[in-house]
Order: sequence, then C-alpha cells, then structure tokens
Amino acid sequence: MMHPDTELRYINDQIGYGVFATKFIPKGTIVWVLDDLDQVLEPSFVEKLDPLRKQEVQKYSFRNQFGQYILCWDKARYVNHSFHATCVATMYDLELAARDIHPGEELTDDYGTLNLDEPFDCFPEAGTDRSRVMPDDLLRYYRQWDEIAAGAFEHFNHVKQPLKHLIRPEHREKLNAIMEHRMPLDSVIQLYYKPPSKK
Repeated sequence: MMHPDTELRYINDQIGYGVFATKFIPKGTIVWVLDDLDQVLEPSFVEKLDPLRKQEVQKYSFRNQFGQYILCWDKARYVNHSFHATCVATMYDLELAARDIHPGEELTDDYGTLNLDEPFDCFPEAGTDRSRVMPDDLLRYYRQWDEIAAGAFEHFNHVKQPLKHLIRPEHREKLNAIMEHRMPLDSVIQLYYKPPSKK
C-alpha cells in the first residue's frame, strides 16, 4: 500500500501516470509496504497466462528475491523509475522516503532494485551516466542503495508512520532491533533474484 498522502496524476503521453505527494513526506517515512491485498504470483502461474494478461502482469509487477511477481493492488503499480529515486527499497517488504519529499513531487523507485525480466531503457537524467536499467543492477549498486536506506532508517522513529501497522509480523522484531542498533541493516543485495537459465 502506498502512503496515504499520495495521488495518481497523469504526466504525459510518453510516461503515462505517476504517483505524487499531496503533503510533505519526511525522509525515513514508509512510503510503500507490502500488504495482504497485494497479489503474490508464482512464476509458473505467470508463465501459463495468455499473452495479453502476461504482458500486463510483467509491466505492472516486480519480482522479489524468490522470483515471485508482486502485483500491487493500489496506485503503487504506477510508481515510475528514476536514477535519483525519492524512495529506497529495503529487505523488509517496505520502501522508505530516501529524502524529504515535498508536496507535488513524484515518488519514484530505481527499477534496478526490482529484478526486471528484461533491460529497461530510460529517459536521460542529469547527474548520472546510467541510461538503462539492467536485471542485475542490484549486484552493481547495492552498496549505494544500502547507504541510502541506512540514512533513511535513522529518521524512522522520528517521523509519523501511517503505514507502520502494515509491516509484516516476521519483520517487526528485526526492525525494532535495527532501530535500537542491536542488529545491522540487511543489505538489499539479498533481494537479487537470478532466474533459472532457459533451455
């Protein structure tokens, strides 16, 4: 589920829709969390879909570390890519605001964290030499994303968290230990999924 202070807006014909902040969302806020309305689809199920539905699932979902397709039930499926993403992935089925997000700003992910099936060509962005998202970007950039996530988690207990009650039970104890500096943050490299080779 996306943060409640967001809305879907049409951007243009090339990009389509995106998710934008309607109020100030401070750094460290949970901006998305996996909840029980999201669909978790096994690869074997997706593979057997008719071409039309398979294409839509692959367009609007991402893959977790187990290779499952996560198809979000709400506007989260419309979060666009940016190499300077305003949101950062974690190992705890949630994303945090990577920095302060101001009203009217778009919430974006770096699609390199999403285990894409195929490379993804991007619009040029200033301040980066990346122009394409690759399926194995997690192996290249995980240290950078871990650093961003660690900085965001420093603010976690000091900001309002309207989605905190949706954190999955298996993550709550670990997150408490991380906040109390009793455990280190898990690296997002563990999100990496390498699909089996096709024969």
